[in-house]
Amino acid sequence: MSAIRGARERARIEVTAAIKDEARKQLAAEGAAKLSLRAVARELGMVSSALYRYFPSRDELLTALIIDAYDSVGETAERAHWTAAAENAAPARPGAHLARWVAVACAVRDWALAHPHEYALIYGSPVPGYTAPQATIGPASRVGLVLIAIAEDAHREEGIGLPPLTAELRPEAERIAADLAPGLPPAVAAPLVAAWSQLFGLLSFEIFGQFNRVVEAREAFFRQAVTELARTVGLLDRRG
Repeated sequence: MSAIRGARERARIEVTAAIKDEARKQLAAEGAAKLSLRAVARELGMVSSALYRYFPSRDELLTALIIDAYDSVGETAERAHWTAAAENAAPARPGAHLARWVAVACAVRDWALAHPHEYALIYGSPVPGYTAPQATIGPASRVGLVLIAIAEDAHREEGIGLPPLTAELRPEAERIAADLAPGLPPAVAAPLVAAWSQLFGLLSFEIFGQFNRVVEAREAFFRQAVTELARTVGLLDRRG
């Protein structure tokens, strides 16, 4: 009985993967708004009723694709962080945390360039009629959590230069720090969220063509830009 159950589970995994792969092809060809369970079933040679046993609705299939995309870019960021941390293991090494920050940002850019349609799914225009469920929040946070970890390590190991914080922003910065980064002072937590959003703003301009005829040396431009983002969270200005 366990052998039969195991075979069924493997078959379900394989069919689920095939459905997702075909759905990603549709995303590339038609965009998320036109994703159709019937079209996916037709391309796979399945009847619609059979596909519904795996994904009862278009929104559930979209959610699975969104979570997969967030997990994929999140794993990429985490892997780059681990590698850069190993290469810059000595806390006292000048620029160690900046190197980790830039490595993570560049790895995320590489992922985005290699997966433009998945990037568009999670960072492009909202899909009409679709509301992302709670299950997407954790995967969506993975890149941000890596950036927070770098800033927390820098603050703990070396002390980071605290960016200026206006009195008007302080209550919101304190809330952000308490909710997202309790290991950081509010003066760092608020600009860190801004840097996170600006990172994906840079990527969106590149992926969606806004840099065409504007920026030619895009890798060098990106590296300089994310280095400046590191400055806004204090990674370049050490306290004495």
